[in-house]
Amino acid sequence: MLFRPRFTATFNSGEMRREFDLRGEIPPYKPRYNIQPSQYVPVIRRGKLGNDAKLMKWGLVPSWVRDISMWDGLPNAQAETLLEKRSFKQLVNSRRCLIPADGFYEWRNDWRDKTPIWYHLKGKKPFAFAGLWDSWRNIELGDTLETFTIITTTANALIRQIRNRMPVIFDREGGNQWLDSRVGISRSLSIVLVPFSSELMEAWEVSAAVEFVENDSPECIKPVGGTMGAIMPPPRKLSNIPIVSPFERRKK
Repeated sequence: MLFRPRFTATFNSGEMRREFDLRGEIPPYKPRYNIQPSQYVPVIRRGKLGNDAKLMKWGLVPSWVRDISMWDGLPNAQAETLLEKRSFKQLVNSRRCLIPADGFYEWRNDWRDKTPIWYHLKGKKPFAFAGLWDSWRNIELGDTLETFTIITTTANALIRQIRNRMPVIFDREGGNQWLDSRVGISRSLSIVLVPFSSELMEAWEVSAAVEFVENDSPECIKPVGGTMGAIMPPPRKLSNIPIVSPFERRKK
């Protein structure tokens, strides 16, 4: 399916363990170049011994949902309304998580075409998306499904050239604070869930191959167009562009 929120996590289990200071066993993991909603990816939580990782399905299913077959998983949540939405407000203080990543895609409208662009930190450094997770239990079968959502905020100057939203990005220090349950977050969400600095990011156009979910290889993030394909921050402030990001979907 085309034009869906996508991200990359092009590192292996060992690199993820070192970068995010994971303890205990971690799920086997290989580099991913085209992750989409409904897929399972490692999610980091704060356990008794420190940070641990567990595979979860992208697309939040709240614990109070009765019939999962009638529910579309929520891949994202707006930072500004977390405490207003039933699906998210009970999770803010108790079920915060991080989603390891090193980039994400947006599509620029070029007349009849949509050009995919890969956004990432300079040097392709790993980072983490801010997220919330929940656990849904099938009472009849006794099965448990753990899912997550990625939190979005207003776009920074780099991304605002084509979209008005972006996922919340944390470096290591910010991620550790987000996971720390001793820190009361609910009263300071507007301070914590802010756009990541565009000066620390870069982007370039990539192949249309990323539009197809079966493509999950290094070719997805390979720049096209040489230096002409690089996306630079604007020299001056631009007004918000009223275009909905693929990281934004209708919230329930």
